[in-house]
Amino acid sequence: MERSNYKIVNINTAIPQDPKAAVLIIYTGGTLGMAYDEDGSLAPFNFSRIIEKIPSLREFNIHMTVISFPQLIDSANVRPEHWIDMAYIINENYRRYDGFVIIHGTDTMAYSASALSFLLEGLNKPVIFTGAQLPIGSKRSDAHENFVTALEIASDIVSGVPVVPEVCIYFGNLLLRGNRSSKRQSIHFDAFESENYPVLAEAGVVIDYDMSAIRPFHANSQLTFHNALDPNVAILKLFPGISRRVVESVLQIPDLKGIVLETFGAGNAPTDAFMMDSLSDAVERELIILNISQCSGGRVIQGRYQTSRSLNNIGVISGKDMTTEAAITKMMFLLAKEKDVDKVKELLPVPLCGETY
Repeated sequence: MERSNYKIVNINTAIPQDPKAAVLIIYTGGTLGMAYDEDGSLAPFNFSRIIEKIPSLREFNIHMTVISFPQLIDSANVRPEHWIDMAYIINENYRRYDGFVIIHGTDTMAYSASALSFLLEGLNKPVIFTGAQLPIGSKRSDAHENFVTALEIASDIVSGVPVVPEVCIYFGNLLLRGNRSSKRQSIHFDAFESENYPVLAEAGVVIDYDMSAIRPFHANSQLTFHNALDPNVAILKLFPGISRRVVESVLQIPDLKGIVLETFGAGNAPTDAFMMDSLSDAVERELIILNISQCSGGRVIQGRYQTSRSLNNIGVISGKDMTTEAAITKMMFLLAKEKDVDKVKELLPVPLCGETY
């Protein structure tokens, strides 16, 4: 993406007062930023008119800057290079703003939030992803509440310290750790869940933060922006009756370096000879295999049952309680950062930014 083509809009809701905080809003696309045109069709919303749509923003006393991607993207089309672009914008503007809000389509939001949690090492400010199930111009839209509350969280500072210094998703009155989140609903407003980690905050009359679950602020932390991801990865979801041809067609993809193996329950896989032989052969070829449960809650306990003990024996790595979204983006991140396969294997199960226990 040509970064010089970003569209920038400045909005100061604090005039004539000095703003209490500055928030950078990154508009990548998605349903939230759409509005109905005069002919009734949906078109990207002009954020310079945001206060007309949401007058309550005048009460915030903050300075907002909106940076729009030159080509707005449906989240189904998001690619690793877009994650790097988002992280690049935050890195370039890190000192100027107290917090960041990323407006993003819901379909792949959890992947993007997970990726940025790894790309922005040492992050010490809020990066809040949000979106909507209905456009901002719709009468019943959830866009207003999601955007306003995400903005409030991103600008929430107590005694000079941000309340939520990490990458999160705010949606449907819940604040979730980004790399612990998954989309679970396509038609309801409470679209996201975090089964293996507590909710960071719940927004009602007030925003009720669970400070014990939020990553602590580190005064001496320095942001390190990583600008590379390796996309030579795949996900293999097991199912009853999966054939040798299916398994081997995935494991033998040219240039493949890592695979997230979605197994049953606590990390169990069929013990058919072809399955174990295929996986064992892949590991011997230095293909990295990370075991993630298909269940939305719970974790992989590799070796508890005979059906997962075999995976242990051939060198498959336990992904513990990571989501698939965190697992695949972490694998991309580590494969780009570390050239030593053994180092990647060592770091995959280790928590880097709260993605696993």
